[in-house]
Amino acid sequence: MEHALSPVTLAELRRPRPYPAVSVLTPTHRRERGSGQDPVRLRNALTEARRRLESDPAVTRERRADVVAQLDRALAEVDLTHAEDGLVIFAAPGEHQVWSLARTVPERVVLSDTFLTRNLVAAHTAERPYWVLSVSADRVTLWSGGPDRVVEEHGGGFPLERRRENFDAERQMRIGDLPSTFRDEGTRQFLREADTAMSTVVREQPRPLYVVGEQAALSLLDEVGTVAKCAVHVPRGGLGHAGPDAVWQALRPVLEEESRKDTTAVVEELVSARGHRTYAAGLDELWQSAREGRVRLLAVEEDFRATVRDLGEHLVPAEPGDLDARDDIVDEIVEQCLETGAEVRFVPDGALGDAHGIAAVLRY
Repeated sequence: MEHALSPVTLAELRRPRPYPAVSVLTPTHRRERGSGQDPVRLRNALTEARRRLESDPAVTRERRADVVAQLDRALAEVDLTHAEDGLVIFAAPGEHQVWSLARTVPERVVLSDTFLTRNLVAAHTAERPYWVLSVSADRVTLWSGGPDRVVEEHGGGFPLERRRENFDAERQMRIGDLPSTFRDEGTRQFLREADTAMSTVVREQPRPLYVVGEQAALSLLDEVGTVAKCAVHVPRGGLGHAGPDAVWQALRPVLEEESRKDTTAVVEELVSARGHRTYAAGLDELWQSAREGRVRLLAVEEDFRATVRDLGEHLVPAEPGDLDARDDIVDEIVEQCLETGAEVRFVPDGALGDAHGIAAVLRY
């Protein structure tokens, strides 16, 4: 199952497909609070997708068989024991993808000539992904980070390891001279290579970067390269060969402190906007502003959801059972704002006070 959404991947997902491109969305539950309903809901959603394919006269027999086979292959890849908060399946002639999201999604089946990506975009933005570079004298690893985990990345040349004949870590430890390893030319060259590789990753997928390692390693990386100069340094040794839990625990206090500062800064911007009359709040007002491209900064409380009916000029709360209800309107607003160059920040529940879950600083 897929987790990381890069700009290149998003562009590929958004390109037109031969009809029908099928998007199947269903909420799921994390294992620790798992629900026996998840397999049932998933089967029901896929059954509905097959029914829609059967009843659509625009779908030829060959295309139908192809897409149904792709849906079956996607189902075989789903691992609900490691589910997060939402599941998205894309299937079109000759292809399929399965995405696990750390943000809930509505229960939907959509047939179109493009995949439905707005829930992926909102989930990706809410996660505020970042990179973690774990640096030691003999190994440099790259991790992709989210709100509650890091996952090792195998790509872009990572992990980088020094050949044994060029580095004897055990000998350095025995003579008690480990910091000196960060002064020899071999180590300098090794970290230059790491800097070059990381620069390429950040250029292709821009994210905040955290560099973890003992202080001597961080100082040398800063000296020989450029990428660490714009990174947050986390002085913590012994993680060059560590697993994801150890890296996450080293990083967690730093992330929590940065999150607190970020929330404070967002709230201060919103307060300032009130004084300058560039403040907006509430779904109805922000839906209009987002479509007009007027939003500069959008703030959304993490668990804010709403189900509405679109009356054209206004959004109104939907009645239970309303077949025309839009239950991912928040994700629609998020994607629309991102499309027009706005900055989108997710903040803790209650942080926006009387804004009722969503507020913005307008451009004009």
